[in-house]
Amino acid sequence: MTVAPLDLDSSAAASLADRAYVAIRDRLIMLDIRPGDPIDDDALATDLGVGRTPVREALKRLEGDRLVISYPRRGTFATGMDISDLAHISEIRAQLEPLAARRAAERAVRAAHAELEELASRIQQLDIARIDRTELMRWDLAVHRAIYRAAGNPHLEDVLIRYDNLATRIFCLFLDRLPMVDEHVGEHVELLRAIATGDADRADDLAREHVLGFERAIRAVI
Repeated sequence: MTVAPLDLDSSAAASLADRAYVAIRDRLIMLDIRPGDPIDDDALATDLGVGRTPVREALKRLEGDRLVISYPRRGTFATGMDISDLAHISEIRAQLEPLAARRAAERAVRAAHAELEELASRIQQLDIARIDRTELMRWDLAVHRAIYRAAGNPHLEDVLIRYDNLATRIFCLFLDRLPMVDEHVGEHVELLRAIATGDADRADDLAREHVLGFERAIRAVI
């Protein structure tokens, strides 16, 4: 059975700048654009089929997301990564991911819980051991985005998307050295079902352990 991950953005991008933002963000997160790489505005505009202005607008947003950095007279570059980033990002996510899971379990409407249960079933149907690891990362992103939406707090959602993007970059950097990526993605099934059934305490615990387990896995291969 072929199963595709859910779209990471629940609504269609409304403008060329939005489209450019989503496309460039995806390349940065998945390391198609590597940390420290220079950003070529013209090449991106041509590749994406948009003008330079939407690309520049997108890059301004991505700088706010800490995914790119601009230097006067030097240009724009993909943000570098330092291992100290892992501790800083995990410290924030260990507090906020459980909160989002708890709120999703407590407050989400029935339709949102049904969506999370469907997502859990789709992941369970995956032949995780055979799927490309980059594709697994897309599933990981899709799960977290769905939980953030279900929590019903747009400010919390915005913050968590930003830090999940940064965490995913770190994950992708070490992806080939991590032996248990499939298990990490498989953990989402139990978490999603705890939320879908309204078990807020269980969802809180599972979300926290998921984040801390991610940090331990990275540190084990550094």
